[in-house]
Order: sequence, then structure tokens, then C-alpha cells
Amino acid sequence: MTESASSAPQRLLLVTGLLGAGKTTALKVLEDLGWEVIDNFPVRLLGRLIDSADAPAADTPLAIGFDSRTRGFDPNKVIGLVKKLAGRPDLEITTLFLDCAGSELERRYNETRRRHPLAQDLPAASGISAEREVMEPLRRWADLVISTTQFTSNDLQQAIRERFGENNAQGMTVSVSSFGFARGMPPIADLVFDMRFLDNPHWDPVLRPQTGQDPAVANHIRLDPAWHEAFARIRDLVLLLLPRYQAQGKAYVNIAFGCTGGRHRSVFSAEQMAAELTAAGYKPSVLHRNLTARAADLVEGKPDAAVGRT
Repeated sequence: MTESASSAPQRLLLVTGLLGAGKTTALKVLEDLGWEVIDNFPVRLLGRLIDSADAPAADTPLAIGFDSRTRGFDPNKVIGLVKKLAGRPDLEITTLFLDCAGSELERRYNETRRRHPLAQDLPAASGISAEREVMEPLRRWADLVISTTQFTSNDLQQAIRERFGENNAQGMTVSVSSFGFARGMPPIADLVFDMRFLDNPHWDPVLRPQTGQDPAVANHIRLDPAWHEAFARIRDLVLLLLPRYQAQGKAYVNIAFGCTGGRHRSVFSAEQMAAELTAAGYKPSVLHRNLTARAADLVEGKPDAAVGRT
């Protein structure tokens, strides 16, 4: 590809990281977003690919996936090559490194019963440790490092969409989510609001099987004396902060609402915030992490066993 082919530089994303950290998932999302994706590519041939007649058009972003298994892999040579290519005015290169804690990678390997490629007949931990040492220069050098230790597959997909979706070129991406504290904090939230101060619909047998999307639960929450003033202040704070985040060049903001189980108060609050943001001219996406999770009794307890109600 020559500079005259297009005035806009070719967007090139190098996706690498530890095996099992989510490279395949990330590349699938990028493909869905309109990127041309090549996985397990010998990076030493990158310059040849870019300058070939078959190179993608400049208006089609290109994602290249590679890892420690790639033929002829040498982190320091990869870094040297990319540094050289980064000086070209017709290229815009970003390197994404997907990291993950060793204990979580071990769990994933045990769960899938796959053998770590670098472990051979040794435990997965040995292969993970060896790979981490090999990949460390790339991790230190990468433009963006995402740790997927606490991520579900959906969390990683959302993170990739927020950072590399087309709407990032047009402005800030805003997402609103709900979650249950009993199942852990969301790993990618920028603003977290704890709604456990509200009266809990879980303790009403009629409302318990419903969710914050149901009118009866919504009415129950609205009747709490604290709801209207508290939510109004949260809404005003969010509307105050969003333009300032955008002015600072922040590409995405995730606003998360939490309650105990993630099915009633947090869901209703997230839906209300999404409606307020839409009315203010934003186009928020909405994700309810625990809406279809297992029975709430397992995380919130049963009424006759409760010492205090949240």
C-alpha cells in the first residue's frame, strides 16, 4: 500500500498476550466491528503484507493476532519492526496486550482440559510462567494492556467494542450496567453507585421472582422515600461529569449500578439512568450482568435467616 492510495493512514492493531487471556474473543469482536482480521500471522512478514497488492484498503482497519506459538516469534524483533513501521505516515499502529493472572489461567486450562503449549508434560503453571517471562518485553512496550483476570467473555467483548468500535471515532461511548455485589465488582466500571440503601424488593415474596424491569418492582422502589432525591443527585452528577470526560478525550464511560443480587434495585436504577441519558442526547448501551443469574436466594439469603436486610 502506498501513501498515495489514501490520505488517511491505515489503522493497524496488533493483538497479542498470554495464551488463554482472550485473544480469540477479542479478534472475533473486531471482525464483527468491521476490522479485517488475521490470526497467527508471522509478524516478521508484516511489512511485506502492508506493502503488497492484496493489502486491505486504507479505510478498512486491520487487526493482526499473534502469540508465543507464532513461527519465528521473538518479542524484541517484533518491537523493533513495529517501531520502524510506526514512523511511516501511512500507518497508525496500536499494540494491544491481553494479560491475565496465572491462577485464573490455570483455572481456565483445567476447566477446558487443554494442555498449555509450553508446558509439555509439566503442569500448566510451568508453561504459564515460562510464557510470561518470554512475553514480558511486549507487555511493557504495548500501547494498551487489558487484564482479563476478572473478566467474563462478555466483559472482554464490551471492552473491545468500547475501545475499537466505529463510534469511538465519532465521540465518547457511554454504557450503563447493573450488577450484584454478591458476585463481585464489575472490572471495567468508571462510576459505581451502590443502591443497597433502597428498600429491597427481594423481601416481598410477590416481587422476588420479578426484576427491576417489571412495573411492580419499579413502583416498589419509587415508593422508597430516598429514591427520588438520591437518583436526582446521581443523575445530575453524571450529566455534570460526562461532558468533562469527553473534553479530556475519554473514549468510553461505563456507569454501573450495584445492589446485592443484581436483579432489582440496580436494574431499575440502570434503566432509569439510560432513559435520562437518552433524553439528554446520549446513546447509551445497557447491560444487566446478573439479570439472568441463578436464584437470588443463593446470594441474598432467605428471609427467615436474615439478620439484617440490605
